[in-house]
Amino acid sequence: MRLGELHALDKEVAERELLRCCGSTQWAREMAASRPFDSAETMAQTGDTIWSSLERVDWLEAFAAHPKIGERSASSWAAAEQAGTGNASVDVRDRLAASNRDYEARFGYIFIVCATGKSAGEMLALLDGRLTNHPDEELHIAAEEQRKITRLRLAKLLDAPLVSRL
Repeated sequence: MRLGELHALDKEVAERELLRCCGSTQWAREMAASRPFDSAETMAQTGDTIWSSLERVDWLEAFAAHPKIGERSASSWAAAEQAGTGNASVDVRDRLAASNRDYEARFGYIFIVCATGKSAGEMLALLDGRLTNHPDEELHIAAEEQRKITRLRLAKLLDAPLVSRL
């Protein structure tokens, strides 16, 4: 899709396309209403601004749209992002699953990390390290990771080069 094509979509279809980038209904609604964008970078910056203005419930909705790290996904984007877990040993996959359960029990939502380019071992180390965070701090870290994921996906949506400020 090109930027002009996104602009030409009716509001509901644009929202549906944008939901592929970020699972927050409010974010997708505000992004669709913010069209047209001058450039892919302007669109990404608008996405960042909207994301930072949202409430906790919106962030949690976006987090819930992701598969857990190490789980298979029907989304080709999510599968590609988590490619680093594909060749992980059984031990690392089992430890990821256990740490995912611990994380969700502690914080009430799944572990969110911008997984692109990270190995399973790196993701496991990040997950285990973040388990000790204060819940308020962790929510903001997870929200920042979601912002990074959203930027990558906006670029994928537009078949554009990666946008800056990851």
